[in-house]
Amino acid sequence: MKQHIKHHSITVAVVLGVLAIGAGAFVYSGIYNIGADDHHTKPVFAVMQTLRERSIHVRSEDLTVPDLNDPQLILKGAGQYAAMCTQCHLKPGMKDSELRPGLYPQPPNLSQTRVDPKDAFWIIKHGIKMSAMPAWGGSHDDPTIWSMVAFLQKLPAMTPEQYKDMVAKAPPDEDMDMGDEGGHSHGGAADEDAHGAADMKDMVMSGEAGHSHGAAPEDSHDHASTTAPAAETPLSLDGMKPKAAPEAEAVAQAFHTALQHGDRTAVLALLAPDVTISEGGHTQTRDDYANGHLGEDIAFLKSARITPVSLGSMPMGDTAMVGSESDIQAMVKGKPTMLRSRELLNLKKDGKDWKIVSIQWQSAPVSGE
Repeated sequence: MKQHIKHHSITVAVVLGVLAIGAGAFVYSGIYNIGADDHHTKPVFAVMQTLRERSIHVRSEDLTVPDLNDPQLILKGAGQYAAMCTQCHLKPGMKDSELRPGLYPQPPNLSQTRVDPKDAFWIIKHGIKMSAMPAWGGSHDDPTIWSMVAFLQKLPAMTPEQYKDMVAKAPPDEDMDMGDEGGHSHGGAADEDAHGAADMKDMVMSGEAGHSHGAAPEDSHDHASTTAPAAETPLSLDGMKPKAAPEAEAVAQAFHTALQHGDRTAVLALLAPDVTISEGGHTQTRDDYANGHLGEDIAFLKSARITPVSLGSMPMGDTAMVGSESDIQAMVKGKPTMLRSRELLNLKKDGKDWKIVSIQWQSAPVSGE
C-alpha cells in the first residue's frame, strides 16, 4: 500500500512538472496573441468576466453610499463625466468615438446602462487590470468620485439636450484644468460641453444662514436671526433657468402657496415620505417638520410680506431642481427686518406626480438692515 501511494505521488509530481514546463514554454513562445483586436475565446472570456464581477462585488459590498440625490453632487459629477468619461463610455446622442472601437473588452455605454452605486464607486476609484479603465482614486478624492456615481444614476434618463445643459452648468474643477501640461479641461472654448454662464450665476448667499421663512420673534426656533451662530456653505442657485422644468416649478409654487395659506395638508401632500429639510445647519425628517417647524413657519408667514425675486429650474431625467429667491419683510425679535431668502428644492417624479425629496433654505438680512 505504501509503495502504491509513493508511486502515485511521483506520478502526480511528474504530471505537474510537465504541465508547468509546458505552460512556461507556451508563455515564452509568444504563440498567444495579446493584441486587443484578437478576442478571447468564449470560455476564457466567461471566466474572466466572472472573476472581475466577483472581485468588484466582494470589495464594494461594505461601502456606505451617501445621498446620491444631492443636486450639487449630481451637477459636479456631470462636469467630471464630460471631462473624463465620454470617449470610452459615450453620452446621450453619441453613438461612438474614435477611441472606443479599439478597446477590448468594450466599455459599457453608460448613457444607456444603469450601474450599481457601490460597484461604480469601486471601479472608478481602483480601475480594472488589463483594461482601459484607470484608477481615478490616485488623482480624485472620494467625494468627487461619489459625485460621478451620483451623476451616473441620472444619465440613462437624459436627453442629449438635458445632458449638454447640465454639463454647461457644472462647477469648474481645479483638478481637471491642467493648462499647458495637458490633461482634461472642462472650460475649453471649443468644447461643446464647455461651462457657460448660467442665468442665475451670481445667486450665491453670503453671511448668516437660516430659513427663508424666518420665525416668530418670541420663538426659540429662530430661522431668520440676524446673528446666526455660524455660516453654512453658501446656497448656490447656479444654473437654474425659468420654465426649464415647468411641472416641477408648478409643484414648488404650490408648496409656497400652501405654506403662505397655512394649509398643512397640502404642504405635507407635496413632500415625499423620505424628504429631508435642511435649514440653519440642521436637517429634519418629514415627521420632525410636520410636528414642529411647519406650524412655526405658517405662523410666521401670516404676518410676513413676500416679494418673489426669481424662480428657475433644471431638469435631470426623472428628477429636477427648482431654485427660488425672495425678499421677506417681517418682524424679527420685535424689529422690522428685510430678509433675502433662497430655497433649493430637489423633486422626483412619482408616477404622474412630482414629489419634493429635499429642501434647502437659507436667509440673511438684506444689506443695510
